Amino acid sequence: MSGVQIRNMVIEDYDEIFAMWQITSKRALSGADSYEAIERYLNRNRGLSQVAVTDGKIVGTVLAGHDGRRGFIHHMAVLPEYRRKGIAKAMAEKAIRKLMGEGIVKTHIFTYCDNMAGQGFWGSLGFEKREDIFVYSYEKKQK
Repeated sequence: MSGVQIRNMVIEDYDEIFAMWQITSKRALSGADSYEAIERYLNRNRGLSQVAVTDGKIVGTVLAGHDGRRGFIHHMAVLPEYRRKGIAKAMAEKAIRKLMGEGIVKTHIFTYCDNMAGQGFWGSLGFEKREDIFVYSYEKKQK
């Protein structure tokens, strides 16, 4: 991870992180990832989301926040050419530490069923796959 700095994500990072998500997280993107929505998220969860930067370029992201009871990690992403250098692990561990600093002792991450690399990554950090619940989502339909 030489030469990589992990710092708090700020809304001024939006254009660069959204462009990165187009490469790394495209199928997970929705209207909830608009500039306005990310700005609300960052304001509500101040100092919890991170970016990894090298030579002035954002190469990794993690959105982290909580609802007062449970932590949530979203859009953990590292550009393909920067993977396997410990960046994701460092960002995840920092996000979890920051959530714990807010009194949050349980954090969730959602992965796609076919994302074996992601499942392996989170398992290696001590996250346990739940077999006892399903996730249901509601989204207001746009006309």
